Amino acid sequence: MEEVQLEVSYGRTSNESAIEIDASHMDTRELNSLLRDLMLSGYERAVLRNVCGQRYIGTRLYSPQRRVMTIEIHGTPGNDLGAFLFGHRIVVHGNAQDGVGNTMASGEIVVEGRSGDVTGMSMRGGRIFVKGDVGYRSALHMKEHDQKRPVIVVGGTSQDFLGEYMAGGVVILLGLYGAHTASFIGSGMHGGAIYIRGEIGEEQVNSHVLISRPDDADTEILGSQISAFIERFPDLSLDVDCILDSEWTKLSPRSSRPYGKLYASTAPD
Repeated sequence: MEEVQLEVSYGRTSNESAIEIDASHMDTRELNSLLRDLMLSGYERAVLRNVCGQRYIGTRLYSPQRRVMTIEIHGTPGNDLGAFLFGHRIVVHGNAQDGVGNTMASGEIVVEGRSGDVTGMSMRGGRIFVKGDVGYRSALHMKEHDQKRPVIVVGGTSQDFLGEYMAGGVVILLGLYGAHTASFIGSGMHGGAIYIRGEIGEEQVNSHVLISRPDDADTEILGSQISAFIERFPDLSLDVDCILDSEWTKLSPRSSRPYGKLYASTAPD
C-alpha cells in the first residue's frame, strides 16, 4: 500500500466524494481490499488507472447499509469483473476478460470494448451493456430471481453457445458490426428470451429453441433496453427507431424442461 500514491479529488457536494487510484503496482487482493475500505469510508466514485488483469473488481462490496459506488476502470480488468455485484456501477474504458457479471445480483456494468467468454454467467439481476462483441457461452445459466430480471445488451454479436441453459432474463444482440454466425444458440435453454437483430437459421439453434418474431410486448422491451444502450454509448450516434425498424428474431424455449425425459418417464412442460 505504501508504494501506491493516491490522488484524491472531490465531487460537487460533500456527499459525492471521488478518488483516483494508480493500480499499476497493485495485485488483485490489495486492489479489492482498498475498494472495500473506500466504499465503507463513504467514497462514491473510484477511478482506477493502469488496471492490467486484476480479477474480481467490484466483488466484496456488499454492505448492510447498501452503500453503492461507481468504479471507472482504465485498462483491462481480469476475470470475474463485478462477480456477485450488488447495486454498484462499473464502467470499463476498454475491453474486459472472461466472466463479467458472474452471478451479479443488481447494479450495472458498462464495457466500452469487447467482453470475453461467459459474460453474465448465472446473472440474477442488473444490466450489462457491451459496446463490442461477447465471447463463448455468454448468458450461461442466466436466471430470474423474484422480481429481478437480468439484461445483457450487446452492440455486436456473440460466439457459440449463447444462452446455454438460460433460465430467465433478456439478451439482446444488435449486430452493429456484422452478421451473427454463432452456432448452438440456446442449448438447454428453458427460460428467458434472446432477441437478435437479423436472421437466425434453424441450423444455428438447439432443437429446444423456438424461433419467432417479436410481438408488441417484445418491441416495448427492446425499445427500453436499446434506448438505455444508446445513452451509454452516445458516440455510436444510433437511432432507436431505426434499429427497431430492422428485422428481429426472437429465441425462446419450447419447453421449461428440455431434458426432463432424461430423468423421468413422463416429463410434462
